Amino acid sequence: MPTETVPEVLRRLVRDPWRNLVLRWNWKSATTSALIRATIFFFANLSAGRAEAMGAMEAEFLWRFAVAGFVGSVIQSLRKAQPLWQATLVTSLALPLLNHTIEFTIHWLRGTPKLFASIVTSVCFTAVAMLFNAYAMRRGAMIIGAEGRPLWRDLADMPKLMWGFILWLLRIQRSPQSL
Repeated sequence: MPTETVPEVLRRLVRDPWRNLVLRWNWKSATTSALIRATIFFFANLSAGRAEAMGAMEAEFLWRFAVAGFVGSVIQSLRKAQPLWQATLVTSLALPLLNHTIEFTIHWLRGTPKLFASIVTSVCFTAVAMLFNAYAMRRGAMIIGAEGRPLWRDLADMPKLMWGFILWLLRIQRSPQSL
C-alpha cells in the first residue's frame, strides 16, 4: 500500500469520521492521557483544597478520556503519512491548540481555581507528549486494531521508547531536517 500524504489522510478523516475516528477511537490514548492529565490537574489545584483538586481532576479525566481517543486515532492515522514534518506539525501544533482551547473552556466554565497553573502545566506536558505519542505509534506502540498489540506490551516497551525518543530529540536539535 502506497504511503498517504498528510492532506490525503486529513481528507480521509473528514470524509468519513465515523469509520476513521469513531470506530477507530484509540482507547489506549484515551486511558493513558486521561490518567496523566487528571493527575496533573489534581496536583496543580491541591493548594486550593482537596475538594477543588478532586473536581478539577474529575472534569479533566472525563473530557480528556472522550477526546483523547479521537486525538489518538488522528495521530495513528498520521503515523505513516509523508512528509513527516507535516505530520509532526499537525500532531505537535494543530491538535494541541484544539485540545487546550477545549480544556481551557471546560475548566474556565467550571471555575477551576488554579486555572493558569493547570493549563500551563498541561501545555508543557503536551509539548512533549504529542511528539512522544507520534514517535511511539510510528514504532508500533499504542496502536489499536489489527496492527495493535496488548497494552501491557506497549507499557513494557515504554522505557526503551522513552530512551529512543530522547535520542531522537537530541538528533533533531542538531539536524532539524530529520523530522
